[in-house]
Parts: sequence; structure tokens; C-alpha cells
Amino acid sequence: MESTAHLGALVTWCGFVLAFIFGAVGMKANFCTMGAVSDIVNIGDWGRMRMWLLAIAVAIIGAHILEYAGLIDLSKSIYPRPDFIWLSYIVGGFLFGVGMTLGSGCGSRTLMRIGGGNMKSVIVFVFLAISAYMTLRGLFGLWRVEFLQPVAVNLSAYGFAGQDIASLLTRMTGVAKPLLDIIIASIFAAALLIFVFASRDFRSHGEYILGGVVIGLVVVAGWYLIAHIGYQDNPDTLEKTFFGTQTNVAESFSFVAPLAYTLQLLMLWTDSSLHFNFDIAIVVGMIAGAFAYAVFSRTFRWESFADVKDLGAHMLGGTLMGFGGVTALGCTIGQGITGFSTLAVGSILTFLSIIAGAALTMKYQYWRLMREA
Repeated sequence: MESTAHLGALVTWCGFVLAFIFGAVGMKANFCTMGAVSDIVNIGDWGRMRMWLLAIAVAIIGAHILEYAGLIDLSKSIYPRPDFIWLSYIVGGFLFGVGMTLGSGCGSRTLMRIGGGNMKSVIVFVFLAISAYMTLRGLFGLWRVEFLQPVAVNLSAYGFAGQDIASLLTRMTGVAKPLLDIIIASIFAAALLIFVFASRDFRSHGEYILGGVVIGLVVVAGWYLIAHIGYQDNPDTLEKTFFGTQTNVAESFSFVAPLAYTLQLLMLWTDSSLHFNFDIAIVVGMIAGAFAYAVFSRTFRWESFADVKDLGAHMLGGTLMGFGGVTALGCTIGQGITGFSTLAVGSILTFLSIIAGAALTMKYQYWRLMREA
């Protein structure tokens, strides 16, 4: 029992260290998925989008190398499951994209902005966390479960083992899944890397390359930490268990449900059933890493709302991100990098839906600004 407690603590504190690195490097490289979409929509600059795509490519390569080596099993995560909840991916992803635009950044960027002294992001954090918890177990969860989640395709009824591309093609072609996994991962990663480094301007931005590579590797390390180091026999149940997590499934970095778990722990601190775990540690680690970099680089600045309208937009943004992120099973990091690294079709669909929601919201904001001018 003592050894499993130590294992949970190891997973938790390693998660904190990885998130600290994520937060610090993310601040240095100005890693922001909302900003990546905004740069394209407003000024046609693909630099930060290429950084995001580079992180995805690194995560795909790393995750599939780990799986091919037998160190992790990605099928034990939520992403490649055969229950293809396509409407949830589209609606949840789209609303998350709208919310991150209104809230000045996604979940990960919100944590980094808090570390940099932005009080607006504290409000986004609170509303995102409450909304996420309401979608997990509260009022919003009723809408999700009754109206969105049932609109799905059960791929297992058609003989498919999962919704990842390799599982789909294995069923259709008869080629062994391990071989298809490596081939498809190589094709996807190569295509992304060619696109990313085709830009001479991107190649000249060392901080963008640093950000994409490090954040991709952090996600890979998260997979290894949870799905290999933390996946051990439980002496109480005599079954394999993922130690140090809130969900007890294979996972890596994501920043929607963990914010809800963090707020829950703060509110119910004396509840002995709740523990400081990986999911909460990465939230704290992100803020700490961003704060450390902001202080070191002398960029720490207190920021607040311009007016009531600004406050309302951020409250609504946080609420939409909480609902959308839980509904779609992840955010720009949870689905956009961690989920994408499994090459699950739902993760790719969510990624595209987030971009669509953000881009259309930015277009609307610009149209309204011109109309009021």
C-alpha cells in the first residue's frame, strides 16, 4: 500500500514539473492557440499556428514510438474509443473555440496569463472550472448526456476496435494494426513537419521551434508518466490501475476537467476522498512555470478589465469553454495535441471545430466593430 502511495506521489510531482516547463516555455514562446487562429484571421501570419502543429507532430511521433515499443497502450485512453460521439465533438469544439476567443485564450493560456499577473484570467478560470464541473456532474451535464451524447455512432457494432485511423483501416484492409499505426503516424507527422518547416520565416523564429518541440515532448512525457510508470498492479483490487490520476484512465495533458478538479479540491479541502493528483498538479505547475518566467524576464504585469462589457465577455468565454471542453472530451491541448497524438478521428474533428468556432467569432467581432465605427 505504501509503495502505491509513493507511486501516486511520483506521478503527481512529475506532472507538476512537466507543467512547470510547459508554462515557462509557453510564456517565452508566446504559445497561444487562440492567438494562432487570430494571427491567421487578422494578419495572415501562420507562425504560431505552425508552432501548434509542430507540437502535434512531435506528440504523434513520440506517442506512437512509445506504443510501438510496448511501453504504453493508447487504446486505454478516452480518445480512440469506438463510441464516436460526433455531434459532441462538433458542438463542444465549436463552443470551446467561441469561448476561448471571448475569454482571451484557451485553458492552458488562461493559466499562463494568471502566472503573468492577469486578473481577467482568474475570472475565466473560475467560470471555466464551475462550468466544466456543471457539465461533468451538474445541470449542464444533463443537456450533454440527454441531447448531445446520444447522437453517436457505435463503431464496435460494425467491427471496428476504435475510432483511431489505424483501427479503422485495419478493419477495412486486414493489415496488422501495429504496422498501420507506425505508417499512418509517420505520414501525418511528416506532412505536418513539411508544412511547418516549409516557411523560411518560421525557421528563423527559434522560440517558435522551441515552443513546439518542448510542448510536444511534454505531452509525450505525460503519456509515459501516466500510461507506463503510473500503470501498475493495485494490491487492493489485484488489477492494473493508473495511479496518480483523477480519472483512472490513460491520459496526458488537458486543461478543462483539471480546472474543475482543482476548484473542487479548494472548496472541499477537508474531504478525505479528494487528493492532490496529476490533474491538479498540472494546473498549479502551469501557473508556477509562467509566473517564474514572467518574474525572471521582468514581464510580470498586473492586468484587469477595461469595463463591464469586457468582464461579461470573459465570464461568458469561461462558461462556454467549460461546457465545450467537457462535451468534446478536451480542449486545444487535451484534444488538439494529446488526443490528436492518438490519431483519433474525434480528436481531429474537435481540433477543426475549435478553429472554426474561434475564426468565425473573430470574423463576427471584426464585422461588429466596423459596423459600430
